Amino acid sequence: VVAAGHDFYSSAVFSPGSDRIAFLSWDHPNMPWNGSVLEVVDWSRAGSRGEPRPVAGGSTESLFQPRFAADGSLFVVGDRSGWWNLARVTAAGLEPVHAMAAEFGRAQWVLGLSSWAFIDDGARVGCPAQAVLASATRDGRDELGRLDLRDGSWEELPTAFCQIQGIEVEDGWASCLAGSRTRASGLYVWRVDGGAPQCVRESASLEISDATISVGQARDFSCPDGRTTHAFVYSPRSQTQRAAAGERPPLLVKSHGGPTAATSVALDPRIQFWTSRGFAVVDVNYGGSTGYGRAYRDLLEESWGLVDVEDCVGVARALAAEGFVDGDRLAISGGSAGGFTTLCALTFHDAFSAGASHYGIGDLEALARDTHKFESHYTDWLVGPLPDARDRYLERSPIRHADRLACPAIFFQGLEDRVVLPSQAEAMVAVLAERGLAHAYVAFEGEQHGFRRAENIRTALDGELYFYSRVFGFDAPRPQAVRVVGGRVA
Repeated sequence: VVAAGHDFYSSAVFSPGSDRIAFLSWDHPNMPWNGSVLEVVDWSRAGSRGEPRPVAGGSTESLFQPRFAADGSLFVVGDRSGWWNLARVTAAGLEPVHAMAAEFGRAQWVLGLSSWAFIDDGARVGCPAQAVLASATRDGRDELGRLDLRDGSWEELPTAFCQIQGIEVEDGWASCLAGSRTRASGLYVWRVDGGAPQCVRESASLEISDATISVGQARDFSCPDGRTTHAFVYSPRSQTQRAAAGERPPLLVKSHGGPTAATSVALDPRIQFWTSRGFAVVDVNYGGSTGYGRAYRDLLEESWGLVDVEDCVGVARALAAEGFVDGDRLAISGGSAGGFTTLCALTFHDAFSAGASHYGIGDLEALARDTHKFESHYTDWLVGPLPDARDRYLERSPIRHADRLACPAIFFQGLEDRVVLPSQAEAMVAVLAERGLAHAYVAFEGEQHGFRRAENIRTALDGELYFYSRVFGFDAPRPQAVRVVGGRVA
């Protein structure tokens, strides 16, 4: 045992001489993007020498990905300035390398994330680091660049990438996982000293011509309270389907999961599924999303079910008011936390005519009670600590106000989900059935939180399209797994 006593540990790294280990730690009720601590412990062949000592961070400062340089100096990404920027660890605290209105950090939903690496990592031990290769998120788009550690200058490297992760550098070679607006995510490798990134393997073999790809456009929308909401807007695009003269397309609003996460403008076949079938799509980075600084991320503090929902509703209404879409054919869809946003929008607002919840949350109390350890106190920050804030949990839980849900809804659920239990979807479906509202429930054996089997992903897409066809009055084939019941759908 190297260290103990904190609820979570991550990102352990050795110094070049193997005489120290640095790692991150955090405790409930924090998530790693709320507050974390960088600790260092001395090390020898016999194991740890002494107790870990904190060197940076705290309960209100989020740190990300520590790394030692070849000369033994320690660097880490921190958000004290309001942005996840790279900093050097000194005896006096963190010394920013360069202040940028951009994010080098990521939400640690999984461990082992890497957004930066020393370019001269292969240099002999003792040499000071001169530069790093990094991915910085600016206005919701990732850019690849070189950050000079001597003068703090940033040089963006010319690529088509807009989503980048997993940066590594070794022996003069660099690699990362990256996607663009027109190509699926892939593994790229190149020489650091001037080579262009070459794709070694793509995540999917997509046979989509550039002529049929709908490219997302970044848009900012003004909210009634003066806030700005960020989103990516996609127009319908198909070589085989055409709208009737004067007809405006239906709109599908996508609300991402997390909720402390973000969507990207990188090519997503699921979005192209909709745009190629006549839908406009808006993928919303609602207040609380990452990639826009700490202040934007903190908008969800005790406001989940309010800010995210208002942003999705506001964006949909704005696009309808512009005449970009048909205001009578608005739908909303999301998975996990995005499913909660979807159900809140359908229950507490009248903007949408239909919606789809993919393993979404209907009961906040049940989520706080039944979810796994990592997220077991997440709702303390998103809603408020129980039992003091119980009234908020009841006020914002769609299941507690199902009598206000007055439009068709479809539910997709993995039966082995241990993050959001199937009982959440089943409780919502039971209420809709009791009230005689049109609905469908599609459960998948063997699926957990998020669908992984290709046939189930396809069934969910086809099923959601068929459901909307029944609501909006167009033709679409019905998958065997989907049967709309209850109520009457035109």
